[in-house]
Amino acid sequence: MRKKPSFIFAFIRTTLFVVLLLTLGLVMGFRYASEGALFGKKIALFENLAQKTQSSNLSKLMDDSSKVPVSMDTFWEVWQLVEKDYLETSEIDETKMMNGAVSGMVAGIGDPYTMYLPPEDNAKAEEDLAGSFYGVGIELAYIDGAVGVLAPLADSPGDKAGLLAGDIIIHVKDESKKLDQDTTGWTLDDAVKNIRGPKNSPVVLTIYRKSDNSSKDITVMRDEIIVKSVTLEFTEVKGKKVAHLKLSKFGERTMDEWNKAVTEILSKKDQISGLVLDLRNNPGGFFDVSIDVASDFVKSGVVVSQKSKYSTKNYNSTGKARLAGIKTVVLVNKGSASASEIVAGALKDDLKIKLIGEKTFGKGTVQDRRELSNGGGLHITVGRWLTPDGSWIHKEGIPVDVEIAQNYDTTEDEVLEKAVEQF
Repeated sequence: MRKKPSFIFAFIRTTLFVVLLLTLGLVMGFRYASEGALFGKKIALFENLAQKTQSSNLSKLMDDSSKVPVSMDTFWEVWQLVEKDYLETSEIDETKMMNGAVSGMVAGIGDPYTMYLPPEDNAKAEEDLAGSFYGVGIELAYIDGAVGVLAPLADSPGDKAGLLAGDIIIHVKDESKKLDQDTTGWTLDDAVKNIRGPKNSPVVLTIYRKSDNSSKDITVMRDEIIVKSVTLEFTEVKGKKVAHLKLSKFGERTMDEWNKAVTEILSKKDQISGLVLDLRNNPGGFFDVSIDVASDFVKSGVVVSQKSKYSTKNYNSTGKARLAGIKTVVLVNKGSASASEIVAGALKDDLKIKLIGEKTFGKGTVQDRRELSNGGGLHITVGRWLTPDGSWIHKEGIPVDVEIAQNYDTTEDEVLEKAVEQF
């Protein structure tokens, strides 16, 4: 049952939340920056200081005669007009309206990395950083303009059920979700939302297989899908054997995977010419994980500095430096952002390690992740980070030492080949 406008007005009007909401007005819609937007921190910075000053700052805001008085009238005028006059009254979802209002308020700041995530989007963001989710384990893409299987992950439920690369998903049925729909008109986000689901729950995918011009129903039992953030290959390029260590993000599982890879590299360090640390298309992740990764190269000194609203702090190497004795180059491109830029910047400034590829994306701010009472989340910019030499690379990126772009019309990895030439 929906609440009456008068009840909502009486209740929310007494809260400071609405005063802040109206400060920036009602702007419907969501903003979600994908380029490293999930660059979070596991700990809140200067939380105590912020709490101590919060009350006094708000009082100053309300008492400042230079500020234009904020009125709630327009918000509730619009809200009540919509409920009174909108044609399809039964289709009004007040929760979505409020989520849109909060999203618009935060978007009004003008910082693409400070954002409000409604509960569903916040849960997806948590899954991405956790490196696992429950689903069928397939990479989705548009195939001939329709939702299709780019590739099933090895040993995933989709792989075991018989899904193949190139299969076009034409229908999805899930009794638990009361879903029985053709995929015509679906976005990839729609497909992800509808195909994912709880562990041990079935979903029926009707697929069209172009190779034999057939269609069939394939029932897949969902399970936990682990998405690796670290991959290691020992490969020979132009007669030189190298360790190709690729990081795709800095998430909750990254350090466990990283430690296993480092152990394997150390066991074979006498058999390789060098190490290629590949940070291409790595959008970032946890701040502290980037410091741990950089510390496996940097013996001592500053890895990154952070300038917040209240102070400046240097984050030093933890001193592990297990990979310090191995010749290393770093691969980056315009998709390398935030946490990956911290690592690249530290290795470049502290160790003069060469960066190969293209200039990085340029995201020099730090976001803290705040969990909200409704299940949503607030990613709020709390500081700027600087490379060890004091550079703020925001919107500028980190320049490379050897510039080369990947030619996607070939099967060769020209950037990797150029990197190996440095050994």
